[in-house]
Amino acid sequence: MKRCVIYCRVSTDKESQQTSLMRQQQELINLSQHCGFKIEKIITEEASGYSLEREGLLEALDLLGSSAAQVLCIQDETRLGRGNAKVALLHQLFKMDVPIYTVKDEGTLEVSESDHMLMEIVSMVEEYQRKLHNLKIKRGIKNAMEKGYNPGENLSRTTEGGRRKKEVPIEEIIRLRERKLTFHDIAATLRGFGYEVSKATVHRRYKDYINSID
Repeated sequence: MKRCVIYCRVSTDKESQQTSLMRQQQELINLSQHCGFKIEKIITEEASGYSLEREGLLEALDLLGSSAAQVLCIQDETRLGRGNAKVALLHQLFKMDVPIYTVKDEGTLEVSESDHMLMEIVSMVEEYQRKLHNLKIKRGIKNAMEKGYNPGENLSRTTEGGRRKKEVPIEEIIRLRERKLTFHDIAATLRGFGYEVSKATVHRRYKDYINSID
């Protein structure tokens, strides 16, 4: 039996909205029972649908992300969010492969054509961002290798358990800088070898090193 999270939201604490919150909860309990779901948790909150900073919403995402629950039940898509927040949340839930059931649709959520189009655009942008990130890494490594840098002679690529190192290797930053690589290319090169490091971090570490020897 699949477990579900029931999420109810109203925007204010007015008495009329409290009645709406209670109605949402009962309708969603009925929906979950009709669909044969076991209720993992019922979450109610008073918050704007335009905001992502909602404690109840984040708790629901945690439960769904940890597989404590597999289905999200809401009254309708506006209870999840409004505007850009709604699109972002729908996109995230679809990426997590979480089915969304609504009272309005009497079953799985029927996404509007405009929202579907927006999510396709977001997915396309994310894919190009991943490609761009990988190209930057490849470029950084290529530039380093062309300038005589051999990572196999210097970098220790794993730590205990085979996991890649996450600390920033100042010795490698210095070596790559001496070969006239930019901070951007140094960061990309190090990321290619498993070091989670940004251009700003590389620049800061190098600057700290220079200041320490002055």
